[in-house]
Amino acid sequence: MSKAQNLLKECLIITKHVEHAALIKLKDGSVLFSNKVLPCMVTQQAHLFIHAFYKNLLQVRREGLYFKDKHFTCVRADDNSIYAKWVNQGLVAAKTDTYILLATYSQGMYPSVCVEAVEKLGNQAPHFHVCFPSYSWR
Repeated sequence: MSKAQNLLKECLIITKHVEHAALIKLKDGSVLFSNKVLPCMVTQQAHLFIHAFYKNLLQVRREGLYFKDKHFTCVRADDNSIYAKWVNQGLVAAKTDTYILLATYSQGMYPSVCVEAVEKLGNQAPHFHVCFPSYSWR
């Protein structure tokens, strides 16, 4: 397991309120790190999140977004984060200068804990270059 996967696990998955997590590079939409079964879905839909933050935020607020073949209703969307839900599942996306941190939660998990963990990790993004010098975080 890579250092980045360990970071996602230790900061997000270990809370037991994040089911899956991934980092999407804004520059090209590549998925830098992810866990479990989310990678293929995020890779296919990475540009959906990039587009949502840069060109489509108002539409996301009004209409929600489709992810994992489900229509997620927007709970909150601003320049730095998108929160959306579908039945008893949800997603939290936090944008930084260089990537989008994406996490999902499911039934039995507390959305507020997922949000707090994602936002906290997102706020630490400027310090990631110390742990991962081979990646351009800025």
